[in-house]
Amino acid sequence: MLFSSINFLYYFLPIVLVVYFLVPFKLKNLVLLISSLFFYFYGEPIYTLLMLATTLSSYIHGLLIGHFRGRVWSKVFLWSSVITSIGALGFFKYSDFFIHNVNNIFGSSFSLLGLALPIGISFYTFQTMSYTIDVYRGEAAAQRNFIHLATYVALFPQLIAGPIVRYVTVAEELSQRSHSFENFSYGVTRFVLGLAKKVLIADQLGAMSKALYGMDEASVGGYWLYAIAISLQLYFDFSGYSDMAIGLGRIFGFHFLENFNYPFISKSIGEFWRRWHMSLGSWFRDYVYIPMGGNRVKLPRWFFNTLTVWFLTGFWHGADWTFICWGLYFALFLMLEKFWLNKLFQKLPRFVSHIYVVVVILISFVLFNAAGMSGAITDIGGMFGAGGIPLWSAQTSYYLSGYAVILLCALLGATPLLKTGVRKLKENITARKIINVLEPIVVVALLLVVTAYFVDGSFSPFLYFRF
Repeated sequence: MLFSSINFLYYFLPIVLVVYFLVPFKLKNLVLLISSLFFYFYGEPIYTLLMLATTLSSYIHGLLIGHFRGRVWSKVFLWSSVITSIGALGFFKYSDFFIHNVNNIFGSSFSLLGLALPIGISFYTFQTMSYTIDVYRGEAAAQRNFIHLATYVALFPQLIAGPIVRYVTVAEELSQRSHSFENFSYGVTRFVLGLAKKVLIADQLGAMSKALYGMDEASVGGYWLYAIAISLQLYFDFSGYSDMAIGLGRIFGFHFLENFNYPFISKSIGEFWRRWHMSLGSWFRDYVYIPMGGNRVKLPRWFFNTLTVWFLTGFWHGADWTFICWGLYFALFLMLEKFWLNKLFQKLPRFVSHIYVVVVILISFVLFNAAGMSGAITDIGGMFGAGGIPLWSAQTSYYLSGYAVILLCALLGATPLLKTGVRKLKENITARKIINVLEPIVVVALLLVVTAYFVDGSFSPFLYFRF
């Protein structure tokens, strides 16, 4: 079930909210669990069993790890848990990738399995792994209540596209959390703003990128406009979903951590990844990079650690060489920054480093969205005039003028200017009162506009469902 749908907004969510707030606290997790299972079952009937099996495995492993804490069996059960989780993820997500590459390398003819990718498996697998690892480290107590753990794994606000919520973040709130009008109001506002970002901006940018990519009159300018459109689409699509997840979580009393912090204003690739998909970056840092030694190792080992983490980051996103190359592409620039670029940019005006980051990011997302490596080569080549294509074309001008307003809105929305402006206005008592009156009106208006899009029949899938 999609957040961006009539069924979710006007049937599923209102019913869940009514039941949730009517039942006593001891039944609230059960209501959330049943609702979340229905939410997932609505779109993935068979794979609901896989998610439950993964949860049960983590529950049993967590109890065993906690029981044998400090003894060798604790590590045995930790590795058993990790291998089980990665095994399920690898089988359903990467089987055909490995079979295809084996066939290409050895000339074999093994049949592809053709398995459908379970929605959200990359996210809930990392969540269950963080749980058992934290129990092993002593950072979390083993959860003895299966309903609580299953609610954490299946919680529908963040189940299918993140952010990756660690167990330690919500462990206390699973047993004891507060509900208030302030939290509910904040949650609704955050959810509607995220929904508007997704439907009114990301989906329109998607139409723009599709139109630019399908132009008969290809041009260098058209390829760069496509790169801008697809990069902003990915940002507003995924950050919009994260906003919705955080908002829904707050309505139900959970405080999820932020997942995006205006990444396009970064002045280095390192800073970009501290602002983009922060829950994934911190997950790899804490559960892969630091356990491997991080940067407190000799230089050859640091190169190995960095390449490994970014290989895995790319591979996590999808079973294709484009994603692996995308991850290693970032590893290259992070290495260049560490040894050379950061020192260079300190001597240059600040706008130079910002331009560098924007160019690197635009190329990266063209690679990220390409149809295979051959498509990536064609698309990136087009950005630099490969094949003798012209710098500009009449068709490029046509689409630029047609989507100019939404593009300007997206560019503005990708910066903290609006947020900063509102915050400064609120420092004035009169302005704050006016904003407090206008805010709910704007939220309702946005919801009505979004609803009109749904009634019109617009289908609005999230891009990260593919990963």
